[in-house]
Amino acid sequence: MRDIGMLIMSLGIILIGAEAFTNGIEWLGKRLKLGAGAVGSIFAAVGTALPETMVPIMAIVGGVGPEGAEIGIGAILGAPFMLATVAFFITGASALVFRRKNVPLRLDAKVVNHDLKFFLIVYSLAILASFLPTETLKNGAALTLVGAYGIYVYQTIRDCKDVCTHEKLAPLYMDRSSPNPSLTMILLQITLALVAIVFGADRFVNAVHPIAVAIGVPVFVLSLIITPIATELPEKFNSVLWIRKGKDTLAMGNLTGAMVFQSSVIPAIGIALTPWKLDTLALLSALLALGAALFPYLSLRRKGVILPTTLLAGGAFYLLFIVTVIRFSTQ
Repeated sequence: MRDIGMLIMSLGIILIGAEAFTNGIEWLGKRLKLGAGAVGSIFAAVGTALPETMVPIMAIVGGVGPEGAEIGIGAILGAPFMLATVAFFITGASALVFRRKNVPLRLDAKVVNHDLKFFLIVYSLAILASFLPTETLKNGAALTLVGAYGIYVYQTIRDCKDVCTHEKLAPLYMDRSSPNPSLTMILLQITLALVAIVFGADRFVNAVHPIAVAIGVPVFVLSLIITPIATELPEKFNSVLWIRKGKDTLAMGNLTGAMVFQSSVIPAIGIALTPWKLDTLALLSALLALGAALFPYLSLRRKGVILPTTLLAGGAFYLLFIVTVIRFSTQ
């Protein structure tokens, strides 16, 4: 019962932190005169990626021998996989629930198309790096991934400078009386919100472990499925909040921007600090993530829009992975 209580409390903390974070990020974008694309794909994406980003880094740096490297590689691949499958599914389902019809998302197609194309390219490179024969070539691939993310950030900010108009925002929660809050107050709210999100996600993971064991969930299911879902909660909550408010570019940019970050900078760390040899399940999760991202990308290329039902396809890719994991475990 104590673990269940902690689970509920941690979800509440994440929700409160996500609400304060989205509010602060919107004000930061307004103060910096940046469009929704840059705010969602860079600031929101990197900020909410902190919980799942710290897991592989701590596993690799603090892990003992090959076990730490194996945990780190799994966590690195798990983040983009969860975003492209479960997070896309939840975003599509939220749009259907809030709008009660399957109408195209109201987003800046150029921004999301740019994110998805970058993700497909850099994540493919990260996967191919596992087949490179020498450490020198792998280190070269790691540097290429970091450089690619730098190019992505530059292009995103450049392309969004001309669309920096912002609708009337809700007052900054930490300075409700001011119609134009200071940058200091905005950054303070964002920082405190991130602390709450990271703390809540950590508590959630700690509470999930004993509950899963108590109800008989196998350890492999816990490590490959439950924990990654927990660490991706900030992105999911933020995107649902933005979908509810009709801010679809922020909602999708939060996910696709995080996917770019977690398929370039974070794999670069794994490639540089581990042997970076991907086993069958690791490769499968990576390929399924690419497949799930390909659906909305092709929709944008062919029709110029993304329907909520298109994002629901991510759930099918996730279920396919679960079925495969269960089969592997019974062999």
